[in-house]
Amino acid sequence: MTEPSQTWSWIDGTWADGNPLIAGPSTHAMWMGSSVFDGARYFEGVMPDLALHAERVNASALTMGLKPTMSAGEICELAWEGVKKFEPGTAVYIKPMYWPEGNGLGVISPDPETTRFCLNLFAAPMAPEETTFSVTLSPYRRPTAETAPVDAKAGCLYPNNARAVREARERGFDNALVRDTLGNIAELTSANIFMAKDGAVHTPYANGTFLNGITRQRVIKLLRDAGIDVYERSLVMDDFMDADEIFSTGNYSKVMSVGRIESREMQPGPLAKKARDLYWDFAHA
Repeated sequence: MTEPSQTWSWIDGTWADGNPLIAGPSTHAMWMGSSVFDGARYFEGVMPDLALHAERVNASALTMGLKPTMSAGEICELAWEGVKKFEPGTAVYIKPMYWPEGNGLGVISPDPETTRFCLNLFAAPMAPEETTFSVTLSPYRRPTAETAPVDAKAGCLYPNNARAVREARERGFDNALVRDTLGNIAELTSANIFMAKDGAVHTPYANGTFLNGITRQRVIKLLRDAGIDVYERSLVMDDFMDADEIFSTGNYSKVMSVGRIESREMQPGPLAKKARDLYWDFAHA
């Protein structure tokens, strides 16, 4: 078991060190999976797109029938207050959360008036630029908007991702490419996915089966502004197997290259490096 990282949480108007006990067996989120969260990053003195992450957690709460109790601005102010509790230079994951305490109509619906908020921050080092990871194709697939709240960053979506990454790791891989119901590649279990071919960048079209990540959108814009062609389109496994390079975007690691897909070894490429450099320049601008 790994040691827990340094953690601070703002809950009920005060900061708590460690992992405060905030839910019981009757808490709606505990047995109905009705929590939402978001994730931002503090590293090298910056918090890129923090306001967008704060706005998205409020939107996710509304999607799940909850009542946001904090403005995006208040969440941002708390985040800057919270990172000061860590040693200088510590990279921090910033996780605002909402969940309902009680039931609404019937048993399975939440009571929005019982919505609670927590801002959880924990130390999480950024991966070095040269870090790569391996991927395989998952047998599991993403749900659709008709079957799950895929337009929210909802906790109930992540057990499906967890079983996909668990299955991949049992076969010796770090992560997995997950398809949508039509068989097209949608995303990784924990990040959005990109590939490069013949000097252009390609990424799965945001068709409503996966979260259109804030870092994903930012990297697409940065690359296009730099004059690089980026195509959002349907992609299948063969496209990735034939790619010149593959990289991911996500809040936790930002931009990271794939070093192996199935049995094929790969090297980080110039477009992944360009995406990472552009993002770092944006973050510090």
